[in-house]
Amino acid sequence: MDRLENSVRPYAWGSTTALPELLGQEPTGRPQAELWMGAHPGAPSRIDRGAGPLPLSEVIDAAPERELGTPAVRTYGPRLPFLLKLLAAAAPLSLQVHPDSTQAAQGYADEEARGIPLDAPERNYKDDSHKPELLCALTPFEGLCGFRHPEEAAALLDGLGVPGLKPYVDILHARPGGEALREVLSALLTADRDAMAATVAAAAEAAAARPEYAVYADIAHHYPGDPGVLAAMLLNHVVLRPGEALFLAAGVPHAYLSGLGVEIMASSDNVLRCGLTPKHVDVPELLRIVRFEHTEPGVLRPEADEVSGEESYEAPVGEFRLSRFVLVPGAPAHPLDPSAAQILLCTAGAVVLHGGTDGTEELALAPGQSAYVPAEEPVRISGDGTLFRATAAV
Repeated sequence: MDRLENSVRPYAWGSTTALPELLGQEPTGRPQAELWMGAHPGAPSRIDRGAGPLPLSEVIDAAPERELGTPAVRTYGPRLPFLLKLLAAAAPLSLQVHPDSTQAAQGYADEEARGIPLDAPERNYKDDSHKPELLCALTPFEGLCGFRHPEEAAALLDGLGVPGLKPYVDILHARPGGEALREVLSALLTADRDAMAATVAAAAEAAAARPEYAVYADIAHHYPGDPGVLAAMLLNHVVLRPGEALFLAAGVPHAYLSGLGVEIMASSDNVLRCGLTPKHVDVPELLRIVRFEHTEPGVLRPEADEVSGEESYEAPVGEFRLSRFVLVPGAPAHPLDPSAAQILLCTAGAVVLHGGTDGTEELALAPGQSAYVPAEEPVRISGDGTLFRATAAV
């Protein structure tokens, strides 16, 4: 077992208080958006096995089969296949979508062949992997996920009473579902920027006067004039209660708006943005990736194992598995399946990990603290608190 030293990402949309409160630290006054746990090269966690702190990525690179287990290396390659985060949003994140495995491989190969540098602002594909995600709410959490039915989206836009929105309302009424959604999103993102900014401003003013549009008024406050404000109205508005989760599959447009949660994803950087961002928006590639179909957002609730008490969030991917334990004092220590590498994160109370060859090694975790456990290392957990477990299917 190795305690993780993790990096905080200070993105502008981050909360100034949520992560410090969880960690029991004084706020710095600056945004603290994400706490990363894993071996992602962008901000790998560090561990110390007696020779000083080393990036977890370097430790795994030196002995991938020993750290990850032979089955995991055979399936996902010599890298930790997931990234775990604490995410604290005080302002909306960009409206975005992720490619599937085939799209990612094709897009990456194409941009490599065209010689686009990995750090170029117009680069879409930083690697050749898909990026499914799952977010579990620790506090009430708001987001946007998947398209509304076109008739519902038309009613929402029409209800603002803004003349500049009428062409989009008409399209949503006149075209078949997926075709209407594609045409409206394309029109929003390719319209004249000045004309669109005026329409967005009028929509924002109308939204600010109607309580039922409060979420869109807030988005417009953070991104004035951005066509993503109108694109957001095409999507389902989701409010998660603590303990509920949202799985984000390839091709599904989404955005996180506010709240604190545990997020897990395949270890990839591939993002296509639709709006609510100053960053590059590649409209043709975006339209290739987005799944234009209306869906109900799939809110997940954990399924508990009657014997172990482990509560699992089922997701149709192998790169990650997320579960949680709500531990009570005095209960026997629970053994965890050691078949793949694990990251264990405490989010409430106090948790103790029991490991070592004789089971006497102990590692205590407070809220916001985490540990890495290599494959085939036995570990049991006990305490009075909540522990999230991240691993991969093998």
